[in-house]
Amino acid sequence: QVQVVESGGGLVQAGDSLRLSCAASGRTFSDYAMAWFRQAPGKEREFVGGVSRNGGYKISADSVKGRFTIGRDNAKNTVSLQMNSLKPEDTAIYYCAARKDLRFLSVSVSPEEYGLWGQGTQVTVSS
Repeated sequence: QVQVVESGGGLVQAGDSLRLSCAASGRTFSDYAMAWFRQAPGKEREFVGGVSRNGGYKISADSVKGRFTIGRDNAKNTVSLQMNSLKPEDTAIYYCAARKDLRFLSVSVSPEEYGLWGQGTQVTVSS
């Protein structure tokens, strides 16, 4: 079973960039589709971006398209989220999540379908 730990959050100004990392343990990392979600105070958890088990399929939420890029390195058991042109509305706790999915072109946007979650990392963007 895979476990995930996020890192890289912090306090930045609007327009800055930040890179989040997710380190996964376990020998079957490549069996898992990975995704980033975020949750702002008083709001529901929302999908940010996801990548299929082999990295061949990626999707992003419309709110971050063109600004955020998700990456994956199966050799290092890591997933990243490069966030550029950050806005105050990007302020949230960001979570890395894993879902066992052996299909090569499959990513779910529903948090209910992910059974493995990290503890989250806070991203705060000041105006």
